Amino acid sequence: MSPSLRELFERFEEFNRQYMTSRWRSGLQREAARQEDVLMAMLFLEALGVENPTVYYTLELYPEFVESFHRWHRRMGQDTFPEPGFCC
Repeated sequence: MSPSLRELFERFEEFNRQYMTSRWRSGLQREAARQEDVLMAMLFLEALGVENPTVYYTLELYPEFVESFHRWHRRMGQDTFPEPGFCC
């Protein structure tokens, strides 16, 4: 049974998507991770002992990022967070 035109188009579309994005995927993932690291550092500067100049603007983001904070500080090379009063 020959594939329908729709199936052929879907296969072509998937191949095209894979081919076109494969060259830039690793670079885009690296840049996304770098931007996430900068945002996490900006959010949790006070926990690291640095005064945060953006606290007024980032206060509402804390609940969203507390869950991913543990993965972040592990990726930054800290097995446990150095601040004793902060549990992740």
